Amino acid sequence: MPWRRRPADDAAEPVVEDGPTSLVAGVAHADRFTFQDLVAEATSDIGSRPARLVMTILGTVLGIASLVATVGFAQTAAAQIASQFDGAAATRVVVQAAEAQSGSQNKSVAAGRLPWDSPVRVELLAGVESATLLGEVELAEGETITAVPVNDPAAAAVASPRLFSASAELLDTAEGGLVTGRFFDSGHDQRADRVAVLGTRLAERMGINRVDSQPSVFIAGVAYAVVGVVDGMDRRSELLDAVIIPTGSARADFGLEAPSELDIRIAVGAGPQVAEQSVLALAPDDPESLEARAPSGSSDLSQSVQADVNVVFLILGVIALLAGGLGIANVTLLSVMERIGEIGLRRALGATRRQIGAQFMVESIVIGFIGGLIGSALGVVAVIIVAAVQGWTPVTDPLVAVAGAFLGALVGWGSGWYPARRAARIEPVAALRGG
Repeated sequence: MPWRRRPADDAAEPVVEDGPTSLVAGVAHADRFTFQDLVAEATSDIGSRPARLVMTILGTVLGIASLVATVGFAQTAAAQIASQFDGAAATRVVVQAAEAQSGSQNKSVAAGRLPWDSPVRVELLAGVESATLLGEVELAEGETITAVPVNDPAAAAVASPRLFSASAELLDTAEGGLVTGRFFDSGHDQRADRVAVLGTRLAERMGINRVDSQPSVFIAGVAYAVVGVVDGMDRRSELLDAVIIPTGSARADFGLEAPSELDIRIAVGAGPQVAEQSVLALAPDDPESLEARAPSGSSDLSQSVQADVNVVFLILGVIALLAGGLGIANVTLLSVMERIGEIGLRRALGATRRQIGAQFMVESIVIGFIGGLIGSALGVVAVIIVAAVQGWTPVTDPLVAVAGAFLGALVGWGSGWYPARRAARIEPVAALRGG
């Protein structure tokens, strides 16, 4: 009696028809080995040995966690550096004389000169909050800066501090603060008064901590009254180890020909505009004789640090991932050896080589995906904990965590290829005989 499939969901039953008799019943499509069956078969053995599962996914967990944490740490560190570095750099424009090549030796010379009233000119521009002239004064050979007028030939030589000239707006432009005393004003500058302000580190070395006793420093033997001590100066930290005198005094006593630069404090985002307009305001007849450095849109320093951190931790993450992939491959191969009898029985019952290989391949992918999920979660948690301890704002990209989970699955796929191929090549007779 041949078998005939009913059109409804009822089971097939034998019917009598004319013709040869068939011993094999027709199989409905819904009764075949589906993808859901494949996943069920592949995952049924994963949780049977919890200890082995933990050891298998440990390498993948560590590798994915390292990669996710690496990216998170790099992004968080870059954000912190950018917030601190760009906080000063993004609000500063520096205008200097352009350089030109002169003579047969290609010696660099200044192609222009900053006018002495540069701060007044640029403060009229939109986006400019404050501006100051600044220049380093070079003393003649043998001339020094000391706190006492006595020249002792037997005393050990001490390096002379640097001498800078500045206009009265320096304290506001460089965002400094007074430790004691006051800063010189425009009246001191116009009269070329011999007054000086010390950086806090230099004042400490010279033993000057108060100005009510009218202390003096001797610059090339000329006495300058110390009127104040300044601190802060995040924009110009080198001034903390220097003596600062008015521009007018530097011109009168030391023959300063021109200031070195014009330092401009600007509003955030006004850099390109101020840089373009400042050279026109200072040298309308020859703007190319001056050059202005404006802040860029992003911090090169933060990007460099992020790249360095990425290189170090990504190498460690890749090494851990390789170890995790080898672990999955070894355990999957061991599982194949332990289940040779089961493989032979399934082959004898009609399972194809492709189905056997797919079973072990899916098993490895699931194990890798589980390791990727756990590793991604641990990496994000590590970034949050470290940022909270340091008082930072954690920065994590959700796509990185999602990619970490799928990367774990990819590692599982690569690790399970050889064991799955070996399982698919086992012959039923040899498997049942060996099992």
